[in-house]
Parts: sequence; structure tokens; C-alpha cells
Amino acid sequence: MALKIRLSRGGAKKRPFYSIVVADSRSPRDGRFIEKIGTYNPMLPKDHATRITIDEERAKHWLSVGALPTDRVALFFGNAGLVEKRQWSETPTRSAPKAKAQERLKANAAAAAAAAEAAPAEG
Repeated sequence: MALKIRLSRGGAKKRPFYSIVVADSRSPRDGRFIEKIGTYNPMLPKDHATRITIDEERAKHWLSVGALPTDRVALFFGNAGLVEKRQWSETPTRSAPKAKAQERLKANAAAAAAAAEAAPAEG
């Protein structure tokens, strides 16, 4: 059984409240879970004490058993010092310029450098 530590949504419409749960990866997001180990309330300010609550002892237990946290939960655990923080890239590689666009950028940069060298020589 593949275990995931993930968020389960609760709360009213446009008022989200999440539980941090350990669940089988095949079960639905808001469906059956094994254990609730914390909460996350995104409606509270970022510096509020109860925005994220985690039962660290149980989280360590489930991580040692082999449960994998989702990206968001891994970020919470990294901030709490339970796991090593992941490196996030601001720009995904998929949206990076493709080969032809990169060639065009290099050509434009070379042309601009040549124009900058030619301008002081003329003046």
C-alpha cells in the first residue's frame, strides 16, 4: 500500500480549511484516510500561530514508515524542520524559450554588442 501525506479539503464554499492526513494514494482527496496529523487554515495570516499545526511525532513516524508527502505538505514539513527543504525553481523548464528563440536572443545580443562597440569608435 502506497501511503501519501496530503491535504484533505474541508470548510465552506470559498472558505477552505485543510486537514493534513495520511492516506492510501488510491483513495480520493476528501475520502478515506488512515490518520489526521495536522491542519492548515489558509484564511489566517502567514504569521499566525495556528495557520499550520502538525503533530511532529506522528509525522516523523509516518515518514519513517515510508509515507511520501505531497509538494505542499513537504513545504510545510521543511519549514517545521521535519524534512530537508526542497529547492523550488521560479520558472519551470517547460516555459523556457525553445531552441530557435534562444538563437534569436543570442543573435540580438551579438548585434547589440557590435552596435555598442561601433558607436564609440565613430564618435
